[in-house]
Amino acid sequence: MFPLRDENPTNLTPFLTVALIGANVAVWIWVQGAGVSLSALADSVCRYGAIPIEITGGARTGTIDFGEGLPPCELGGLRYTTLVTSMFLHGSWMHLLSNMWFMWVFANNIEDSMGHLRFLAFYLLCGLAAIGAQVLASPGAPVPTVGASGAISGVMGAYLVFFPRIRVYTLFILIIFFRVIPVPAWFWLLLWFAIQVLSGYTAPMGEGGGVAFWAHVGGFVAGIVLAKPFENRVLVSAKRRHVHLSPYEVRHRGWW
Repeated sequence: MFPLRDENPTNLTPFLTVALIGANVAVWIWVQGAGVSLSALADSVCRYGAIPIEITGGARTGTIDFGEGLPPCELGGLRYTTLVTSMFLHGSWMHLLSNMWFMWVFANNIEDSMGHLRFLAFYLLCGLAAIGAQVLASPGAPVPTVGASGAISGVMGAYLVFFPRIRVYTLFILIIFFRVIPVPAWFWLLLWFAIQVLSGYTAPMGEGGGVAFWAHVGGFVAGIVLAKPFENRVLVSAKRRHVHLSPYEVRHRGWW
């Protein structure tokens, strides 16, 4: 089940959505070396990832073994900057590309509903909530939490609040069966959320490929809670009535 596109035109040019995608790609290439060197990738995750056991104070010193041939990660106590930097790190090309695609499909309409600066604040807060949820679920985990998926989950939660009936064209894959089916956003998003919750219970941190399922759950819930406080009512009203704003309204309403 993979979202391809939605039927939801925008009034604003999604500057921040594009900028966030660009920032994630830039970090992957220049900070993480595009995954070419596993040692450089492990070092970037160690330096800039959010490690639950550090955040909770469970380990001020010590090391984390990333595997044979990779340098150990030295624990050094809570580094507050990692709560933000971890949102821009990824573990592989597939991790990065799937996150950026979900961002492209859903985030432009949330930016279009909040304005650029509100959207940026909303995105970062959802990312922080996602990390908090993962830490709460696994306070003693030594595995670094990285990726934009927690913040993007918040975007998806807001999409459920604002546009539950919008159709999302979805690629369904079942063994050799491939088909694109338009489904209501509420169905797609709630099914996705249910899968995250179920996976969180059945594949705890450290299993299931290291996927931080509770970060997805926490980000999604945060997005639902924060959507209305961060909405720009003029922009949301225009979208729901399928009204195109004037250039003046776009300039003066779009940034905040």
